[in-house]
Amino acid sequence: MIRKLKDNMYEVGARDWDREVFDELIPLPDGTSYNSYVIFGSEKTALIDTVDSTKKDELINNLKTLDIKKLDYIVSNHSEQDHSGSIPYVLELFPESKVVTNEKAKGLLMEHLLIPEDKFFIIKDNETLSLGDKTLQFLISPWVHWPETMLTYLIEDKILFTCDFLGSHNASSSLFVSEEKKTYFDAKRYYAEIMMPFRTIIKKHISRVEALDVDYIAPSHGEVYDKPEFIINAYKEWISDDVKNLVIIPYVSMHDSTEEMVKRLIDELVKRNIKVKPFNLVNADIGEIAITLVDAATIIVGAPALLVGTHPAVISAVYLVNALRPKTKFVSIIGSYGWSTKLIEHITSLITNIKPEIINPVLTKGFPKAEDYKKIERLANDILEKHKSLNLI
Repeated sequence: MIRKLKDNMYEVGARDWDREVFDELIPLPDGTSYNSYVIFGSEKTALIDTVDSTKKDELINNLKTLDIKKLDYIVSNHSEQDHSGSIPYVLELFPESKVVTNEKAKGLLMEHLLIPEDKFFIIKDNETLSLGDKTLQFLISPWVHWPETMLTYLIEDKILFTCDFLGSHNASSSLFVSEEKKTYFDAKRYYAEIMMPFRTIIKKHISRVEALDVDYIAPSHGEVYDKPEFIINAYKEWISDDVKNLVIIPYVSMHDSTEEMVKRLIDELVKRNIKVKPFNLVNADIGEIAITLVDAATIIVGAPALLVGTHPAVISAVYLVNALRPKTKFVSIIGSYGWSTKLIEHITSLITNIKPEIINPVLTKGFPKAEDYKKIERLANDILEKHKSLNLI
């Protein structure tokens, strides 16, 4: 599928309609795309990023269909294989091409894809490359989301090619954003799963993007934004330090005790006008957990003891929370144990990156009793006061 972006510019990548999991971790409810863009200048031709090697034939066929006589440059904004994996195959088709990227990316591409050193053309931050009547400017943007990532700005046409940054996992036949509500959700999920750990660094990069005169933002996953302010404003909201009046409760319950405590806590929070989102970790979608973490002021971990330790599903979820580094302000724990437990010590030891305030946990031996329900009411009151202190209620 070849789609026209502007005169002398085409999207030539691939849609992976059936891909269900990314990085063997992230569910893809709507598949994904690997966008790749050809720019025909008056003197030179450039390809912006490639596609996952599993889709190399689609890319190669698209390039052949465009009847490109000579491809001068292959710009690699990001070395991860879903965007760089087909570079070796494009080099076979166009052996005269040079891979344009930064020094750090060059090292990664040589290591991961065994691209020879003499195939590279190395650029520095803010450096430009002329295609004749079109000029590419490179903005090195480390840790979005790898250490070598960069953006490419087509100055004359005011198009910013952002690769993973500002993208979304969504296989769509539309080149441009067609349903803003859905795109907002897809992009937020993508941010939550991939970009949220780099929230603080992204603040600097968003400011840099805002300073550019941009008509289009063209990521390498998802649709092209013909209203750049739509995704820029969304990111500014997500990366801010602001949280919402929302409690997320990831939990597991083996013998109903923890689930009973979760249900009671939900009821008590709802009475206090606090929004709650529980996730049973037995079947929860980690992408949905991640997207809720973007806004949640509070996380309550519901955990049964397994032997004297913590249930593995809870350990996995808390590890994920710690890795994603949400801006959550408060954390607590509720749970049940049989004879003895180190639930609190185990769980809090896993939360080292976000450094939240720990609200007094509630643990019960066996099934919750009247005094335990009173402690849950106390916990709900504590959460209410914490949310009020942030003017969330």
